[in-house]
Amino acid sequence: MSQNVDAKHRPGSPFRFYLAGPSVFAPDPTAEGLKLKDICSAHGAIGLYPLDNEIDETTGQSGLSGAIRAANMELIRQCDAVIADMVPFRGPSMDPGTAYEMGVGAALGKLVVGYTSDPRSYVERVGAYTRVTRSAGKLWDSDGMQVEDFGLADNLMMAKGVEGIFATAAEAIAHAVARLLAA
Repeated sequence: MSQNVDAKHRPGSPFRFYLAGPSVFAPDPTAEGLKLKDICSAHGAIGLYPLDNEIDETTGQSGLSGAIRAANMELIRQCDAVIADMVPFRGPSMDPGTAYEMGVGAALGKLVVGYTSDPRSYVERVGAYTRVTRSAGKLWDSDGMQVEDFGLADNLMMAKGVEGIFATAAEAIAHAVARLLAA
């Protein structure tokens, strides 16, 4: 998918990539973020990781969740591209927060590039969680809901909402750098 790339990048400065994904829920999310930021650095870019935000954690759950969202939206506004980890998270599909961040980036005209370590199609992923049957030329899950079958890695709105889905973060970041340099 070809995307318009936000032309606000300052020539001569490194590209800035928002690093979206469920790694923020890992046992050591700071270490996960540092790995991703190191990959960005190796490609001459700056990684913006959600946990880079300084958030006042004394505001209670509602205040805290609103502050996290606002800070992440600001990081997305500041970036040149969103690099999204589209690995299945708590089910057959990607993390919904990451999907939201991808949509925000796309709506702002940012380049959005994905990666996933899971090579299975969406249909295969759904089949790992529920029975999938074919009837009248369509696929159906055990709840009687149609399973989309486009041969994609995830729901079509996510899989077609990115310029590419790569096997690793390094590949996605390298692609984003090359794409932005060519813009």
